[in-house]
Amino acid sequence: MSSDLSNPYASPVSAPPVPTDALSTHLEGIAFPLRVTFRILTLAPRIDITDANGRSVLHARQKLFRLREHVELFTDASRSSRLAEIKADRIIDWSARYRFTDAWNGEIGTMGRKGWRSLWRAHYDVFNPGDSIPDFTIREENPFAKVMDGLFGQIPLLNFITVLLFHPRYLASRSSGDHALRLIKRPAFWQGKFDIEQTGPASPREIMNLLLSFLMLVLLERRRG
Repeated sequence: MSSDLSNPYASPVSAPPVPTDALSTHLEGIAFPLRVTFRILTLAPRIDITDANGRSVLHARQKLFRLREHVELFTDASRSSRLAEIKADRIIDWSARYRFTDAWNGEIGTMGRKGWRSLWRAHYDVFNPGDSIPDFTIREENPFAKVMDGLFGQIPLLNFITVLLFHPRYLASRSSGDHALRLIKRPAFWQGKFDIEQTGPASPREIMNLLLSFLMLVLLERRRG
């Protein structure tokens, strides 16, 4: 415990969890599109999601120096209330499954990358609690945009131009083919910015499952370049 207290990126010990029945309530009334801000000039990646009215939807911090991915989520940047967490089921590899749980360890869902299919076009499967067949798939809509973004994305001016021209996009769809949410990269200097648009109906728990999937996708795809 003492090591956490000396680590400025550790979670506040006193942060109480959000009651499990309040997880869906937390998302009630959010206004799309959502804005995702990824702070890259920090030791530990930090991500904030706010709605169209500026309301905080969640604040995420990735735990450092872990062999398995571990991301903690709070209701806002004060980290006063724990909302959920993301944990990988194995050491980082292509077949890792990411488990989403609320602050009371209740299942929100899981997400996994579709192995070799993701080499050219990112492909992730998203599962609701207890399901063995994917409830959603997240597919990259324009993989060439990611190639250009990877080549020039770290050069400030070229980053701005390539994102303006190509807009890397990721679409979450149900197994029926109906669309649910879309993640779109936006131009920004010294940080990552994305918008999340709602393209079809989804329950609050499904939205939370997809938000956490998009958050993990941003972390994984950034690592791939």
